[in-house]
Amino acid sequence: MVDIAQVTAAPGPGLLTPDNCAVLFVDHQPQMFFGTASGDRTAIINSTLGLAKAAKAFGVPVVLSTVAAESFSGPIMPQLADVFPGQEIIDRTTMNAWEDAAFVEAVKATGRQKLVIAGLWTEVCVVLPALSAVAQGYEVYVVADASGGVTPQAHEHAVQRMVQGGAVPVTWVQVLLELQRDWARTETYQAVTNVVKEHGGAYGLGLVYAQTMIGAHAAG
Repeated sequence: MVDIAQVTAAPGPGLLTPDNCAVLFVDHQPQMFFGTASGDRTAIINSTLGLAKAAKAFGVPVVLSTVAAESFSGPIMPQLADVFPGQEIIDRTTMNAWEDAAFVEAVKATGRQKLVIAGLWTEVCVVLPALSAVAQGYEVYVVADASGGVTPQAHEHAVQRMVQGGAVPVTWVQVLLELQRDWARTETYQAVTNVVKEHGGAYGLGLVYAQTMIGAHAAG
């Protein structure tokens, strides 16, 4: 039952904000991309960079991690590293990042209760830490379009498994706009629209058109 007297114009506690979440990037590496076939790999790269720039625009803490970077999988995607110059990249031997003490300590150091996770492959390096984090009380949001699996079925079933385990599927644009939520927030307006224009595809082009033809403050 809704208590009308208690209804106010306020965001729900389930929404992501710049102050309540951290973003985890897991194994966006060459060898992992080579085996990704659940979707267009260029699109996954674009979504990953869009998510990274969204986090940076709002000052959201980020954890970067790789698996066997020197012996098998190669370095983290250089475009992703470039978004966070000087950021430590935690390399692991474990497929489940949540079984690596340095990774977990880095997550704990953010002080955030909501974790936004993206990575390769969805069915291994995303699902394992996602379910592990949920089991320890975190709220987990899986960025489906910034993640990929070895087949469409592997990706889809991994997302289903995470949903059944309590995680929430999202997309990178959803995360970006949920963090902004109000076009009157001028302190992040320009950064958000820049990310949309760089990585938002037709949406970004629409924003370029609107700002050119209608005015500089036309919202997306």
